[in-house]
Amino acid sequence: MLQVHLLIEETCRCAIDATRLTAAAQAAWRVHGATGEALCAVRLTGDEAVQSLNARYRGVDAPTDVLSFSDGAPDPETGAVYLGDIIISCSRAAVQAERRGHPVMWELCLLVVHGVLHLLGHDHAAPKAKARMWAIQHEVLTALQCPLDPP
Repeated sequence: MLQVHLLIEETCRCAIDATRLTAAAQAAWRVHGATGEALCAVRLTGDEAVQSLNARYRGVDAPTDVLSFSDGAPDPETGAVYLGDIIISCSRAAVQAERRGHPVMWELCLLVVHGVLHLLGHDHAAPKAKARMWAIQHEVLTALQCPLDPP
């Protein structure tokens, strides 16, 4: 089971369904085929915080929609694996949702799923890997009743 610590900052001005976002992360975990106990953190923030992290850790001085920082260390008390942190820009998600014509919560679910898959080792740099990652995202989002085809 994946436990999700969700941090919603004041910079997020859209309505957030924490239960749905947690379910999105857990569904990505299950569909990936992961087993055992794991933890991850999801931080919903604004463009400024995401841009700062993007510049510091990726050398890209621009905002983006989602960043994933893998960890993989076991919790010394429980033995559960700490997958890492997912940072999402709520303002970027709102712009993308409006442009694509769907609810912001669907976009946030997509970004949570995308982030969890990155923490689980998926990437989309190569066409074959991208196709696999997009297929998993589509399966998870459809099950969550957010029928998006990832861009």
